[in-house]
Amino acid sequence: MDEGGTTAVLVLAARGGDAAAVRSLYVRFARVVHGVLLGYVQHADADDLTQDVFQTALQRLSELREPAAFPGWLLRIARNAALNRLRQARVVEIDAASMVDGSAGPDTRLEAQQALAAIRNLPEAYRETLMLRLVEGLSGPEISARTGLTPGTVRVNLHRGMGLLRRALGIGATREVEA
Repeated sequence: MDEGGTTAVLVLAARGGDAAAVRSLYVRFARVVHGVLLGYVQHADADDLTQDVFQTALQRLSELREPAAFPGWLLRIARNAALNRLRQARVVEIDAASMVDGSAGPDTRLEAQQALAAIRNLPEAYRETLMLRLVEGLSGPEISARTGLTPGTVRVNLHRGMGLLRRALGIGATREVEA
C-alpha cells in the first residue's frame, strides 16, 4: 500500500477513535508540521504549536472530506496556527540560537541566526521545503510523501530555494542539497 493510501486508512481509523491510528498519524507528520511552523515562529513556539495543530486536526477530523488529503489539510492548519501566533505576538524575534548545539561557538550561532532569517524571508514553498530538509532532516521522498507534493516539485523547491538562500547569504555555488 502506498503512503497516501496508508494515510487515508489511518485517518479513517482515527475518525473511529483508534488511538493507535492517531499515534501513527502524529509520528508520521509531527516533524513536517514542526518544520513548517519553524518557517514562521520561534523554536519554542513551534514545539507548542505542533501539539496544538494536532489537537485541532483531531477535533476537526470529521470535517476532512477526503482522507487522502490529510497532509495538505494538516499543513494548512499548521500555517494558520503560525500566522495566528504571529498576529498575537506582533513582534517575533528569531531564536536560531536554540536550534544550534549548545557547544557551538558564537560564530556558528550567528551563522544559524542569519540562515534562519534568510530562510524565513523566502517564498513559502521554498521556506517550508528547506525547513523540512535542513532543520527536520527529512529526505526528498519523505517530504513528498508527507506534504502531498510530487517528488519533482520537492526537487525543484529544494534546488530553487537553496539558490535563493545562497544568494541571500552571499554564498557562491556550493554542494546541492540532495532530494
